[in-house]
Amino acid sequence: MNQRYLIPLTAVFLLFLLAYTGVEGLGLQVVFGVLIPYLAIAAFLIGFVIKVKGWAASAVPFRIPTTCGQQKSLPWIKQNTIDNPNTSAGVFVRMLLEIFTFRSLFRNTKAAFNRNASNKLTYSWEIFLWVGALAFHYAFLVVLLRHLRFFTAPVPGFIQLLENMDGIIQLGLPGLFVSGPVLLLATLFLLSRRVLDAKVSYISQAADYFPLFLIIGIAATGIAMRYFTKVDIIGIKEMTMGLVTFHPHIPEEVGGLFYGHLFLVSILFAYFPMSKLMHMGGVFLSPTRNMANNSRAKRHINPWNYDVPIHTYEQYEDHFRDKMIEAGLPVDKKE
Repeated sequence: MNQRYLIPLTAVFLLFLLAYTGVEGLGLQVVFGVLIPYLAIAAFLIGFVIKVKGWAASAVPFRIPTTCGQQKSLPWIKQNTIDNPNTSAGVFVRMLLEIFTFRSLFRNTKAAFNRNASNKLTYSWEIFLWVGALAFHYAFLVVLLRHLRFFTAPVPGFIQLLENMDGIIQLGLPGLFVSGPVLLLATLFLLSRRVLDAKVSYISQAADYFPLFLIIGIAATGIAMRYFTKVDIIGIKEMTMGLVTFHPHIPEEVGGLFYGHLFLVSILFAYFPMSKLMHMGGVFLSPTRNMANNSRAKRHINPWNYDVPIHTYEQYEDHFRDKMIEAGLPVDKKE
């Protein structure tokens, strides 16, 4: 097995084992249930703000949007106002479609050589990647929003509505939340693509596999707690409300599986700002997406330009005149 995904897989397993044995064997509920979650949230918030501030302070003096449509030009040439917007309204629509529908990924194609005698280069539409990415992100969002139930009292109406919609398939007891299995399957799909696709696997590093294994571990332990093992939901609610109100409470009947789940979530939050998952915030600050392509209509001058001492040719000649004459080079002034 390739070490690039063997090491992250082993790391996630050992992290879960560390929390499970720490709680069940050493009684470290306070460490894994209070201290580490607080540190993880602090690391997430501080790291997120630092990252976004760094991006926001980066110099972007010129218009550099990536485009794949006709720019605004002559009146009789039709402009592609979404793929090549020249107004803020067009950029807003483009960003809206990019954030909520992954439009650029929907248009993505894959190039490959045919595995036959012709060996021709062909292009194929990567629709399954787009579907998998949509399923992953929206399932993750629904799971995250559903878990707000544990941190609010009373539970907001929109959370209850979301739960009713997510549990519309009445299968088994407790009822099935669609978002959980969808999140797990979508993550497994994205992982299998990195492992089985030779080109994607070639450019993938351990840092690409680690968050996938983390999310798989989080989803698997969450599903296990809901459908296969019994956990003290009331005790978990008291614990999470204690964390939110800064009055930590450690319930007695909550076992190591929950603390392993919570520890993996904490690791994901702490790891988030230093990983590629930060594209969640970076997409809003990407100059290749959030800028209007109006360079033909408006001149953009670098606002960070400052006065630079200019060494004119006359000054250059005055400095090197004797050497230029000695070398036989023409000069404007003999003296």
